[in-house]
Amino acid sequence: MTEEPTGAESAEQALSDAVAEAIAEVDPVAVLTSDLQRLQADFQNYRKRVDKERIESAEVVTGIVLSQLLGALDDIDRAQEHGELTGGFKAVADQLTNTTVKLGLTKFVDTGVAFDPHIHEALMHETSSEVTETQVTKVLRPGYKFKERVLRPAQVIVTDPE
Repeated sequence: MTEEPTGAESAEQALSDAVAEAIAEVDPVAVLTSDLQRLQADFQNYRKRVDKERIESAEVVTGIVLSQLLGALDDIDRAQEHGELTGGFKAVADQLTNTTVKLGLTKFVDTGVAFDPHIHEALMHETSSEVTETQVTKVLRPGYKFKERVLRPAQVIVTDPE
């Protein structure tokens, strides 16, 4: 035989059930606010990612265009070495050079520096007792970097220690 709850116990049970039900119910405004905040955060992250990818894509395209101009820059350097860079052509050459520099293209033609296979391409080797490490002694064709990426390594002659 089971005992039937008395009126007081029944009221307590009803009150307990009502409190549990009230706690279980969630404020719909709070739920919607939470969902909205989560969506806003997702959108912010998406926008940042798209902006970053857009910048990276623009840098890749700029690097490709600049690498196509390296031959023309080499021709300008050769014309300048032979004294043929005068008049209107000099103005165009200066403008082209300045524009590539503004875009982030840098030329490296340093001699007397340690040979770095990441930025130098050794075409000839010499030996000397005057050097203690492999050094660049002559640059045959300049190298170029765009930002931190090497577009073309410098072609060099290096001197090795004996």
